[in-house]
Amino acid sequence: MAIPKIGDLLDLSHTLAAPLFEGKRYPWEILSPLKDFIRKLGASLPKEEYDEISTEVWVHKTAKIAPSALIQGPTVIGAGTEVRHCAFIRGSALVGENCVVGNSTEVKNAVIFDNVQVPHFNYVGDTVLGFRAHMGAGVIASNFRSDKGNVPVHDGDQKIETGLRKLGAILGDGVDVGCNSVLCPGSVVGRDTIIYPLSRVRGVVPERSILKGDGTVVPRKF
Repeated sequence: MAIPKIGDLLDLSHTLAAPLFEGKRYPWEILSPLKDFIRKLGASLPKEEYDEISTEVWVHKTAKIAPSALIQGPTVIGAGTEVRHCAFIRGSALVGENCVVGNSTEVKNAVIFDNVQVPHFNYVGDTVLGFRAHMGAGVIASNFRSDKGNVPVHDGDQKIETGLRKLGAILGDGVDVGCNSVLCPGSVVGRDTIIYPLSRVRGVVPERSILKGDGTVVPRKF
């Protein structure tokens, strides 16, 4: 099975980052230019819809930000999104509409599409989360290899060198990851796949499947 490309994983109508994906093949290719893109995007947003609540932090007027949340720029937060108690957004983050960034969740250098929930104790670094993706409590997108080498993406014998020292996970639209799972660096999960709690995810997990805790992958029935 080929490593999925952008169109296999993501509906770009559900993110303001759509122009950044143009001309690229794989989703992780947007991570290096993301910070500059957000800076330009934020400065172009209509002032009647977005407030710049601090330097390079643009928040839609309908979003709800807890007083205890810490948000660093450049960051854009979309309409109807809720950033909860003690969330930490470290910058280079584009958060879509109607999302939840929850209690003690940390986000950096990431694109979060519309209607995504990362509500409890999550780490979302150098990661792309597709439309309606959900991380259960304690799910971690690990973004750095223990040997400090560049992170590849692999599926069986197929391997792509990304050239990135840091790369978390790519979750396709509708992916649901169970509590306390770890997404190893360079993980790619196909659309509408379910990951059981306490799972270790590596490489590519096919779309519309179920990854069980013992690593078994079976088709998902709809």
